[in-house]
Amino acid sequence: MKMTKQSDWEAHDRTVTSCRICPRLVAWREQVAREKRRAYRDCEYWGMPVPGFGDTAARVLVVGLAPGAHGSNRTGRMFTGDASGDFLYPALYTAGFASQPLAESREDDLKLKDLYISAVCRCAPPDNKPTRAEIRNCLPYLQTEMDLLENLQGIVALGSLAFTESLRLLQERYSLEWETKPAFGHNVVYRFGAGVPWLLGSYHPSRQNTQTGRLTMEMFAEVWARVRAELGE
Repeated sequence: MKMTKQSDWEAHDRTVTSCRICPRLVAWREQVAREKRRAYRDCEYWGMPVPGFGDTAARVLVVGLAPGAHGSNRTGRMFTGDASGDFLYPALYTAGFASQPLAESREDDLKLKDLYISAVCRCAPPDNKPTRAEIRNCLPYLQTEMDLLENLQGIVALGSLAFTESLRLLQERYSLEWETKPAFGHNVVYRFGAGVPWLLGSYHPSRQNTQTGRLTMEMFAEVWARVRAELGE
């Protein structure tokens, strides 16, 4: 088996960040980066596709939906600089997957342990709603990361769309078949047999979910405890 090198990851990240396949997303991410939100008017926005982030030797892959317009699209790092990250990273820190609970910028020294974070789409979409064609264009990047993660044992899908698309990639990659198709559920895990990563669903840590109580800190902590259990810890 070919051993993954750091240069393979660097080449992949360059491919991601230079992507201009989807005209609508390119126009939107760059417009947001020019006009900025008033609170961030003195910030230099990233304004490009956002690469994955984390431990390239990780056993766990976390998949979100897409960068936030004034979060990752501003900072250039997954779940960094917005309310979703403010909820996610403290949970990862408590569970031992992150070196610190705060994620503010690419220069904040945050490191992930045994975990890599990515997304279905790499550009911030208008209204947080990518089209089916835009998702299809972007999925090969996620598949490449699954292939590069040589120690991958499981996937945590944040939200139903991330669950659906992660399942799609697993089905294609491993020729999976089932009588009843796995359905998204919070803290519900599916195992597909030896050599195939398990898939665990979680509500997305969006402001809409966390402020309404659909996803609480206790519920989220249970997800990461389940991840540790799936890893045999």
